[in-house]
Amino acid sequence: MNNQESRVGRVVRQERGIWTVEMNSSTWQVEHIRGEMRPVAGDFVELREGLEAIERVLPRRSVVVRRAAGTRTEPQVLAANADVALVVMGLDGDYNPRRLERYLAMAAGGGVRAAVLLNKSDLVCEPEVRAAEVRRLGTGAPVVVLSAIRDDAGLLLGGLVKRGETAVLLGSSGAGKSTLVNRLLGHEAQTTGPVRARDERGRHTTTSRRLIAMPGGWSLIDLPGLREVGLMPGMADLEGAFVSILGMAERCRFRDCTHTVEPGCAVREAAEPGQMESLRKLRDETRFSDKQEAKRRQRAIRAFQRTERFNRW
Repeated sequence: MNNQESRVGRVVRQERGIWTVEMNSSTWQVEHIRGEMRPVAGDFVELREGLEAIERVLPRRSVVVRRAAGTRTEPQVLAANADVALVVMGLDGDYNPRRLERYLAMAAGGGVRAAVLLNKSDLVCEPEVRAAEVRRLGTGAPVVVLSAIRDDAGLLLGGLVKRGETAVLLGSSGAGKSTLVNRLLGHEAQTTGPVRARDERGRHTTTSRRLIAMPGGWSLIDLPGLREVGLMPGMADLEGAFVSILGMAERCRFRDCTHTVEPGCAVREAAEPGQMESLRKLRDETRFSDKQEAKRRQRAIRAFQRTERFNRW
């Protein structure tokens, strides 16, 4: 290991303060990182000479970021350097178009294209009705209807992820992500769990974040199920996620149309019932988060200034 390039690897697993880095067809477990870096699955990192610590994280070309769970405004990076987000949503009690909108805005904001996988088609009578509803959201994202326990998932996803690309799997617990991973691999690599009958919700069976080499020459970042999909200010692209709806703004009768009550609003005419209200809530949420983040930064600056004044004495 005489040069910097030979010490660059990719994080293929992240769990409880331990990072597994793949480098030159070998894997290394690392428990130490320099400074306040927080590498995630998919990151390319440089290991310190001796391979005992991560020296730095290389620049990311894309990220999947949500607002950290709870009321905080800190970002939580879920995955890095993904090309496509495969958003898995079960056609049972997991189906929720409003939550789907959040996933798509989160992916677009991080520079990741998205595809929607409507799983558990074997549990409903007319799955294509749901698929048509998703397509009418105006995201332009491909929509695939499947049953992970019955269909050949590899054939269904063949056109969504290309050789050499990295996909990230997003969805709630119980959506069938682990079953889908097993189906794609052709063997049981992930533990699957039952879904509660009372609310059709699942339990976490995936507890780590890991990057898996898939047949066909692409990689998949598998994440635990997300209970909250909070959007981060500056990292949620509503215009990018809903381009076919919000892109209609140039056809509105009035140039300063707010898409609320004005006559001749092309955006409202193109939107699904209830969708404009949902998008307004998402926009308001990100603006509120912006204000909260600004207040947090101001408090941090004032605290730093007080400390500096104290140190001068």
